[in-house]
Amino acid sequence: MAVVSWKEICLLTGLVVGCYWNSLFCGFVFDDVSAILDNKDLRLTTPLKNLFLNDFWGTPMSEERSHKSYRPLTVLTFRLNYLFSELSSSSYHLLNVVLHAVVCVLFLHFCRLLLDRSTSLIAALLFAVHPIHTEAVTGVVGRAELLSSIFLLAAFLAYTKSKGADHSIVWTPIISTVFLVAVATLCKEQGITVIGICCIYEVFVAQGFTLPMLIDTLLQVLRGKDGFPYAVLQTLLKLIVLIISTLLLVIVRVQVIQSQLPDDNPAAVSSTPTRQLTFNYLLPVNAWLLLNPSELCCDWTMGTIPLVESLLDPRNLATVVFYAMLSLLAYHSLWYGHSSSKIVMMALSLIVLPFIPASNLFFPVGFVVAERVLYVPSMGFCVLVAHGFKLLGLKKTSWLLMGVLLTTHAVKTFNRNWDWESEYTLFTSALKVNRNNAKLWNNVGHALENQNSYERALRYFLQATRVQPDDIGAHMNVGRTYKNLNRSREAEEAYLIAKSLMPQIIPGKKYATRVAPNHLNVYINLANLIRANDSRLEEADQLYRQAISMRPDFKQAYISRGELLLKMNKPSEAKDAYLRALELDHTNADLWYNLAIVNIEMKDPSEALRNFNRALDLNPRHKLALFNSALLMQESGEAKFRPEANRRFLTYVKEEPDDANGYFNLGMLAMDANKNEEAERWMREAIRLQPGFRSALFNLALLYSQSQRELDALPVLEELLRYHPEHVKGLILKGDILMNHRKDTRGAKACFERILNMDPSNVQAKHNLCVVYFEERELQRAERCLVETLAMAPHEEYIQRHLAIVRNKMAAMSAAGQPIAPTEGGSESDKQQDQQQQDKEEEEARGVKNLRKSSPKESVSSQGHGQSKKLDAGQPDKRTKSKSTKEIKDIEKKRAAALKRLEEIERILSSD
Repeated sequence: MAVVSWKEICLLTGLVVGCYWNSLFCGFVFDDVSAILDNKDLRLTTPLKNLFLNDFWGTPMSEERSHKSYRPLTVLTFRLNYLFSELSSSSYHLLNVVLHAVVCVLFLHFCRLLLDRSTSLIAALLFAVHPIHTEAVTGVVGRAELLSSIFLLAAFLAYTKSKGADHSIVWTPIISTVFLVAVATLCKEQGITVIGICCIYEVFVAQGFTLPMLIDTLLQVLRGKDGFPYAVLQTLLKLIVLIISTLLLVIVRVQVIQSQLPDDNPAAVSSTPTRQLTFNYLLPVNAWLLLNPSELCCDWTMGTIPLVESLLDPRNLATVVFYAMLSLLAYHSLWYGHSSSKIVMMALSLIVLPFIPASNLFFPVGFVVAERVLYVPSMGFCVLVAHGFKLLGLKKTSWLLMGVLLTTHAVKTFNRNWDWESEYTLFTSALKVNRNNAKLWNNVGHALENQNSYERALRYFLQATRVQPDDIGAHMNVGRTYKNLNRSREAEEAYLIAKSLMPQIIPGKKYATRVAPNHLNVYINLANLIRANDSRLEEADQLYRQAISMRPDFKQAYISRGELLLKMNKPSEAKDAYLRALELDHTNADLWYNLAIVNIEMKDPSEALRNFNRALDLNPRHKLALFNSALLMQESGEAKFRPEANRRFLTYVKEEPDDANGYFNLGMLAMDANKNEEAERWMREAIRLQPGFRSALFNLALLYSQSQRELDALPVLEELLRYHPEHVKGLILKGDILMNHRKDTRGAKACFERILNMDPSNVQAKHNLCVVYFEERELQRAERCLVETLAMAPHEEYIQRHLAIVRNKMAAMSAAGQPIAPTEGGSESDKQQDQQQQDKEEEEARGVKNLRKSSPKESVSSQGHGQSKKLDAGQPDKRTKSKSTKEIKDIEKKRAAALKRLEEIERILSSD
C-alpha cells in the first residue's frame, strides 16, 4: 500500500476547509433542533449513562415514541461540544469539518489499496468536494455519518492487515476490526455493513477468486474429487469469525430497539405493486443525485416523489436502466479476475452494502430519500468515476474534465452551505426544488413563526393544507397560528378539521399502534384553546380524556388535564393525574414540580417542599422549582430554612439574571435576618431591573424607615407613588414620615385624604387623619373625626382611649379658659406660650400616631412572582404571598410599644 504523504493530507484538508469554512456561520437547523437544542442528554446535569439508555434525540429507547436511532457515541461528541461551548453552533460545525477531513484522508488510504497514486488522489478529491455531502457535513446531525465512516474505514484498513507474509491468519487485526465495527455501529447503524465489505475484499481481492472459480471449487468438493484447499479453509475461518461477530452485534442491536412504523414514507403503507415499484424507483433517484447533484433538497418526504402506481409509469424505465447498469458492472467484477474487476467489485460493495439499510427494499425506513445516507455510498461512486477517467486514456482531456468537475462541485458545495444558515433559508431553498411537499411548507411556516412573523407563517401553513388536505399537522399549525393572532374562532375551526381527520374513537379499542403522539396533540391544543372560557372547562376536560382513551400512555394529556383540574378547583383529581404521568415518566422534573403546586393547593407545604426537592434532584437548575421552593421556605418563617432559601434564590438569579423577583426575594430574606445593607443592595437591583417594582419600592422605603433613615425613604416613596398613585401602604408610610420628621402636616393630611377618597372605610387612614387634626390643634375636628373612626371600628380600644384623651384635653382647656380652636394673631408672650403648648401637644400626638404608624412588609403579591404553576410551556400563574410569622410578631411588638407610649400620654394629661 502506497503511503499517503503530508502534501496530500494538506491538499485534502485545505480543499475541505475551502469548501466548508462558511458552514461555521450556520446555526442549528432542521433535525439539529431536536438532536442538540432540545436534547437533555447534552446537558452536564444529565448522567452519562442516559446516553446509553436513550435514542439519538434523547428519548428513552423503551418509549414507543422513540425513533430507535441508537447512536450514543455520536451524542457523546455533542456533549463534549456542549462542555466546551454549550450551544455555540460554530464549534459543532467546526468539529464536523474536521471529521470530514479525517474521512477524506482515510478514504485516500482505502483508495491506495486499489488504485494508483494519481487516480486514488482524484477519487479522494472528488469525495472531498462532492455537494451531496453538505447535509452530512453542514448539518450537525450528519456527524453520525462522519463518525461511522471514520470507524468503518479504519475497520476495513485494519482487516487488510489480517494476512501474514506466509499467508497465515493474523488475529490481532481481525480483533481490532470487530472492535472498530462495534464502535462504528454505536455511531450509526450502517457501520455494521463494513463486515460485508471485508468479506468481499477477502474473497475477491485478497484471495483473488472469481465467481466461476468459486463455483468450480464448490463442484469439485461436492463431487468428492478433492477437499477444500488450505487457502479456502483459511478464508472460511475468517469469514465465520466476521459473520458470527456481525450476528452478535445484530442481536444486541435488536435487543435495544423495537419495531416501529415508518414516518413520512407514503410508499411504506401502500399496497402491492405500488410499494415495490416506488421503492425500486428510489434507487435510480439516489444514483442520479450522485451523478448530478444540481438540485438538492433537505427533505424528500411526503409528496416530493409521487408514488409509482402502475407498470406503465414511464419512471419504471429509469429503474430498468439502473438495474441493467448495475448488472453489467456486477458481471464484469464477478466473472473476471483482472485488477479492473477488483476495483469495480470494491466500488460496488461500498455503494451497495452501506445503502441497503436505507434502501427500503428489505424493510421500510422513516424517509423516502435522505442525502446524508449517501455519504458512504459516494465513496464507491468516486472510485468508479476516478477509475473511469483513468480508463479513458486521454491524459490532458481527462485532467481538464476532472478539473472542471472538481471546480463545479466545490462551488456548488460552498454555495449549498449557505442554504443551511437558518431554517428559513434551508426550507425556502428546498421549495425551489419541490413545491409538492406539505412538510416543507410547514417548516417554512415554523421558521417564520419562530421569528414571530405569524401572518406570513399562516400563508405557508394554509398552503400546506392545500398541497395535502389530509395532513393533520398542517391544520394544527394553522390553528396554532390563528391562536397566536388572537383569532380564536378560526383557530378552533382549524383544530376541529384536524380532529375530524383523526380515527374515530371506539370505546374499548386501543389506537396506540396507529396514532402518532404529535397528532394526538390536536386534542390538547383544542382543549387548551377552549378552556380559556370558564364556561367550557368540562368540554376541555372531555377532550383530554379522549386523548387518554386513545393512548393510555399519553403523558402530556395527563399533565394538561392536571393543570385544568387545578383551575376547576379539583386538586385531589389533579394530583391523581400527575401521579399517573409520573408512573409513565418518574424522571421528569416538571412533573414533580407540578405535583408540588398541587400540594400547595391542598395546604400541604411540607409535601410540596419534598416534591420541589425531587424536581431539583433531577434538574438542579429547574428555575421555577428553585424560586418557588425558596419562597416556600421563606414563608415558613423558620430561621433554619433561610440559608438554603438564600442559596436557591442565588442560584435562580444566576439562571435568570434579568428577573427582578429573584433579587427582591433575596432582599426580603436579608430583611428577615436584619441584614439591612444586603437587603438594600438586593432591593436596589430589583428596582434597577424593573423600574416601578411596587413591592421592592415599598419594602425599601420600609427598610429605611425602620433603620431611622426616614428622609431617605421619602424619595423612594415618591417613586413608588409615581408608578402606583393608589398604593395605600405607601401613602400611609409617607404621611407618617411627613408628619413625624418633616413636620409637614399639610402633606401628611393630603396622603391620608387621598386614601379616604379611594376607600372611605380605611380605618388606619381615618385614624391618622384624626391625629393630623390633633397636631394642628383642631381639637373639635379631631374629636368628630375620632367619633367617626370609632363608628367604623367600634371594638378598637385604642380609638376609644384616644377619643377620651382628646375630650379630656378639650375639657381641661375650657376649664382653664383657653380657646379650643386655634386663633390668629396674639401677643408675643401668648405666641411663646402657644408654642410651648404646641410642642407638648406634638409630643402627645406622636404617641397617638405611633400606634398605627408602621406598615408590615409588602410581599410580591399580585404583581410579583409567588408560587407558580407550570402551565403552557412553563408560564407561571401568579399567587399572593401571605404574611410571615416574623412580620406578625413585628407588628405586635410595635403595637405593644405604642400602647406603652399611650400610657405616658395619659400620665402627662393627668398631671395637666
